Amino acid sequence: MTEGGPRKIGVSIEVKPHAYDPIANSELFEGVLARRCIAFVIDVVIIAIPVLFAAVFIFIFGLVTLGLGWVLYWLLSPAAVIWAICYYGLTFGSPASATIGMRAMDIEMRTWYGAPAYFVLGAVHAIAYWFTVSFLTPLILLVALFNDRRRLLHDMLVGTIVINNRLRADALRRAPR
Repeated sequence: MTEGGPRKIGVSIEVKPHAYDPIANSELFEGVLARRCIAFVIDVVIIAIPVLFAAVFIFIFGLVTLGLGWVLYWLLSPAAVIWAICYYGLTFGSPASATIGMRAMDIEMRTWYGAPAYFVLGAVHAIAYWFTVSFLTPLILLVALFNDRRRLLHDMLVGTIVINNRLRADALRRAPR
C-alpha cells in the first residue's frame, strides 16, 4: 500500500435513485394490485394448459404402451418448472417487459431505476415469487398494502417494480379526477 492515501481497487458502486415517484406519478400505481392479481391468474392458465396437454398425452401413451409410457410422468414436474421459468423469462425479456396476462391488464415490470426487464431478471423474479410464497405463506403478499409503490416482497428482493404501462398511465392522467 502506498503512503499517499487509500488504495483504489477499481470497483465503484453507484446507487441509482428510484425512477418512479408514487406521489408525483400516482397514475403509474393506480389499480396495479388488482390488475396484477388478474394477470397472475391469466398467466397460471397459460402455463397450465401445455402441462395438462402433456399429462393427457402421457396418459394416452401409457394406455397404448400397456403402462410403460406412464414412466414419463416423472418428467412432467421438472418440465413444468422449466416451462414456467422460460415463460416468465421470455415474456419479461420481451420489448413489452410483461407477461401475456400483464399485457392484457396493461401493466409492465421495470427495474426500480426504470430500465426494462430482461430474461434473467424475469426468471429470477418468478423463482423468488414461488420461493417466498412457498416458504413464507401467501401473507407476504400483504407487504404491497404498506408501501407507496405497491411492491411485493419478491419485487423488493430482485429490485423490480410493476407499474401501469404508458398507454394506461396516459389515459389515467387525462381522466378527470
